[in-house]
Amino acid sequence: MEDRGRLISLTDALEINPSANLGDSVEVVILPGGTTKYLLGTDQVGRDMFSRLIYGARISLIVGLITLAVGGSVGVVLGLIAGWYGGWVDELIMRLVDVLLSLPVVLVALVFVVALGQSFAIIVAVLALWIWTRFARQVRSEVLQLKTRDYVALARVSGASIPRILLVHIFPGTINTLIVVATLQVGIVILLESVLSFLGAGVPPPTPAWGSMVSDGRDKLAEFWWISTLPGIAILLTVMSLNLLGDWLRDKLDPRLRQLE
Repeated sequence: MEDRGRLISLTDALEINPSANLGDSVEVVILPGGTTKYLLGTDQVGRDMFSRLIYGARISLIVGLITLAVGGSVGVVLGLIAGWYGGWVDELIMRLVDVLLSLPVVLVALVFVVALGQSFAIIVAVLALWIWTRFARQVRSEVLQLKTRDYVALARVSGASIPRILLVHIFPGTINTLIVVATLQVGIVILLESVLSFLGAGVPPPTPAWGSMVSDGRDKLAEFWWISTLPGIAILLTVMSLNLLGDWLRDKLDPRLRQLE
């Protein structure tokens, strides 16, 4: 693990300390043999849980942001096209959305991992393939409303090209919706990545990921509860915080909701 990653953690997340048994943890955890060297204890091979939680957070956020960037970009483009052109173009894109939404993303990811191997790129590709449909649906609904506005009609009369109308006049009107959708979906992406890592189809080891950390301690949960519990709490707090942020942004950015206050 690179040294520049130790801005918060005190030890290497991949460093194995054979002398650190599963009881090594801070004294406030009330475990025998507790020490302050490992603030949140160690896992079954002596790796620092605190450092692994921090590095696992980095992995989850990177996966979430890259997935949103790729899937969101594809969804926005296809949503603009579907909403503007309508007709068979709209039907084709929306039926593709319906098909992808009907597929179980976890099962699809497992198939890709078995066929192509476990890698960071495979996980991002599968999640992006699933997430763009959310953006496409929301953007399409916004475009259907915005394209009937007077300023869009004036732009068409003035001879503006369709790409310019979509980019300059319609896309800015969808930004508030996109912010809310992205905030809500990033929590779902992190949760899905954790599920895939738990099943062994996520980020390949030895890279620490919250889902794989939960899986590592599932057979020792009764005696060494912190191995699975701590990353599980991290997933819970992160997803819940992002969902609450998304709800708050929706209330603040949606003019219809502001009128009800």
